[in-house]
Amino acid sequence: MAQRDDHEEIRRKFHEVVNMTPEEIEDWLETAESRKVGFKRDGGESVGHASGRRIVGILRTPEEDLDGGDYAHMRKVVGFVARHRAQGPHEEYRIPTSRWRYSLMNWGHDPLRE
Repeated sequence: MAQRDDHEEIRRKFHEVVNMTPEEIEDWLETAESRKVGFKRDGGESVGHASGRRIVGILRTPEEDLDGGDYAHMRKVVGFVARHRAQGPHEEYRIPTSRWRYSLMNWGHDPLRE
C-alpha cells in the first residue's frame, strides 16, 4: 500500500509540473531552440531533450502500465523543475525566448503558463 501511495503522490506532482501536452512537447523538441539548450553528454542530445522524449512516453502510457523506471523519471522531472525554477534567472521569468524557459520546456514545463 505504501508504494501505491508514493506512486500516487509522484504522479500528482509530475502532472502539476508538466503543463505541456505530449503533442506540444513533441513539437517543441523538433525546434532548433530546444536542441540548443541543456547539458550535452558527449556532444550529442542534451539530458533535458532526452527527458522530454521520455516524458511524452510517460504521458501516453496508461497508469497501470507505468513501471518503477517511469516513476523514477517522474520524480527526477519534479525535482529538476523545482530546482531550475528556484535558481531562476528571475529577471528573465517572462521573456519568451530565454534559454532558462527553453530548458524548462524540454522537461515539459512552460513557465509562461502560470
